[in-house]
Amino acid sequence: MDAVLKRRMAASHQASELHASDDAYQQIFQRAPPPVPAQICELSLDKLNSFFTADIGFKLYPPIKLKAFAQQLKEEGLLIRIIVRRIPGTDRYEILAGHNRVEAAKINGWAAIGAEIVEADDARAITIATVTNLIQRQDLSIMERGKAYKALLDAKNRNGQRNAALETFGDSRQRYNARALVAEFFGVTEYEIRKVIRLTQLIPELQDILENTPKQLNLACADLMADYDAESQAAFVEICSVEGYRINKSTMQHIVRTCPPPVAQKQAVFAAWREARSKAEKKLTAPPKKITFDRRKFAPYLDKLGSDREIEALFLQFLQEWAKSTIIS
Repeated sequence: MDAVLKRRMAASHQASELHASDDAYQQIFQRAPPPVPAQICELSLDKLNSFFTADIGFKLYPPIKLKAFAQQLKEEGLLIRIIVRRIPGTDRYEILAGHNRVEAAKINGWAAIGAEIVEADDARAITIATVTNLIQRQDLSIMERGKAYKALLDAKNRNGQRNAALETFGDSRQRYNARALVAEFFGVTEYEIRKVIRLTQLIPELQDILENTPKQLNLACADLMADYDAESQAAFVEICSVEGYRINKSTMQHIVRTCPPPVAQKQAVFAAWREARSKAEKKLTAPPKKITFDRRKFAPYLDKLGSDREIEALFLQFLQEWAKSTIIS
């Protein structure tokens, strides 16, 4: 009974995977998917290419998780087919959804895998590749989400440029507000999309630090670094790599004021960073502006006094008299 239920759930999931993608395709690109039904078949693993139409940023499961997934496939079989499209002029196929399933199948030594072959232009291909991951995977990093949204927006903007001559702007204002369309479909704000897409402007080294060692680089600092060009960002890679040090927003803001983006000389960035660190260290070692006491120790005396201002005046008078007596002696 469990096996039957799993198959039914898998069939429902299989249908919803493509259905959700086509819903997004119609809403974002305002274009109906081809009426040609998907072709279901078994495809040789050596005929499959990873998705290459756009950089959508998705990474495979970590080795341990992928190995566990392969074991699950071995025990239960492939419940959800991968989705592919033909690569024109070849006998090969581009994977639109199912990279982890393909890699798990390879681990298991399979020669072929169940697939759905769909007709798809680049916009639909990008939609399938991004939507299936954005909706289903909760473990996506901020960089993966940023690149996925960017790929969708780039495809939408290219589509808008191709069709601009056929329509008036007044009739299609919503059509060309790509970010609003994407935000509405995924239930996020335009600000969230804009924020994560900004991070895709970081050079790969900074992206890697942000994803794998976030203690070395927080989002607020990464957001400010994204305003600089690639050559300038190289300086921040070295700064983030300093052992035992974590750049903070205050330091980053000082660098931005001293070396405004988008272009800054590497040595100038280092000088501003050292200056900010020096100021921060002096601030830490400076005596506190306020002196505090444990009221419990002074309770017998404080009860006879009124406000904190009176206590302060009395203490100041005591210090002045003490200073005079020290000088005389």
